[in-house]
Amino acid sequence: MKVTPVVDARTRRWRAALFLFMLATGVSMASWVARTPAVRDALDVSTGAMGLVLFGLSVGSMAGVLVSGGLVRRHGGRTVITFGAGLLVAGLLVIAGGAALEISGGVFGGLALFGAGLGLAEVAFNIEGAAVERTVGRPVLPVLHGCFSLGTVVGALLGMGLTAVRFPVGWHLAAVAVAVAAAGIWTVRAIPPGTGREDAESRAGGSGDGGSADGGSGRGERAGSRGWRAQAEVWRDRRLVLIGLIVLAMAFAEGSANDWLPLLMVDGHGTSATAGSLTFMLFAVAMTTGRFAGGPLLVRYGPAAVVRASAIVAAVGVALVVFSSSALLAGAAVVLWGLGASLGFPVTVSAAGEGEGEREASARVAAVSTAGYAAFLVGPPSLGFLADHVGLRAAMIVVLVLLGGAALITGALRRRTPSPAAGDGGEAAGGGAEG
Repeated sequence: MKVTPVVDARTRRWRAALFLFMLATGVSMASWVARTPAVRDALDVSTGAMGLVLFGLSVGSMAGVLVSGGLVRRHGGRTVITFGAGLLVAGLLVIAGGAALEISGGVFGGLALFGAGLGLAEVAFNIEGAAVERTVGRPVLPVLHGCFSLGTVVGALLGMGLTAVRFPVGWHLAAVAVAVAAAGIWTVRAIPPGTGREDAESRAGGSGDGGSADGGSGRGERAGSRGWRAQAEVWRDRRLVLIGLIVLAMAFAEGSANDWLPLLMVDGHGTSATAGSLTFMLFAVAMTTGRFAGGPLLVRYGPAAVVRASAIVAAVGVALVVFSSSALLAGAAVVLWGLGASLGFPVTVSAAGEGEGEREASARVAAVSTAGYAAFLVGPPSLGFLADHVGLRAAMIVVLVLLGGAALITGALRRRTPSPAAGDGGEAAGGGAEG
């Protein structure tokens, strides 16, 4: 019989803090997206010039994602989240100021800061969430990502309402920045220090093969490069490679809807722009529902079966959107797309850290999170180049193929029992494994 660990007040506060800040992050992201037309009008720029301004978000996000794992290993998750939250708030304020003063460069710089903060915080939050899962012995990451999805719904509704009453975009984003700052302060105070941090000897490689015998200068030199080597070394595990492929496919499916769904409905099915926006809202609600409802399914059926079913459901939804001649049926199928894509990212990240000691788990979670966010941010825009030749609906067949491939390799997500050699850390990591 499996005994559920008792969750103490400190752990509950830690978990609640992560939920709160992910909610705030979702609100901030959707607030920006909802006010993008207002910002473009304030800057009085063409669509092409606005595309260059938006590039700041991509640059900042990828920079933050790529360095976050190494920073967590050196400084711990709480420190990285603190810095990421600061960049998020600063970015929102700079965007608000740039829009109010009609300075395109200011908005670009603000988006770069905002994206960098988002990238830093997101990877660190996945590491923290996986650590909470190992502590409480129950799924946490699906709800954590569900809070982000819920935040996007709240932020989108708020943005639509303020747009309708013509509330100044600068004041709107500044108010969101204040709310994010307040949530960030409470969150950082509730997160324990040191999650995912390696000691200096481990970073320098001193724990094995006589590394501790090296001189101080040699150790310091190796410590500088150990973070990137550790990030690469985890990919030697075939199981982790398969998990990485799954998260690439599932994150690509989610990101493709975020980037293209409204335009897909307008250009591909001839709906109005309003109907396209409402369809995206339907997708966001489905994502939120799937993430909040996924925990009991994971406990009952296990991650492999749940993600396999999720990939199939998402593939059915995408296929109906692509091949159906009915705009109404395609719009309804978006619910399947959202429900199917909802659990892919958080469950694969959780599986990456399962059955390992804290240090190994953090490195693996960081690696898979980085791969997932890279697919989420960089992959879907590439569909635009393909769509120029075959159309946007046909381009989405790439998403369909990736989902089908992911469904075939979900066996890599089966929970594994910690080995005796893992010691106490392995037992803690396997708290959520099958009993």
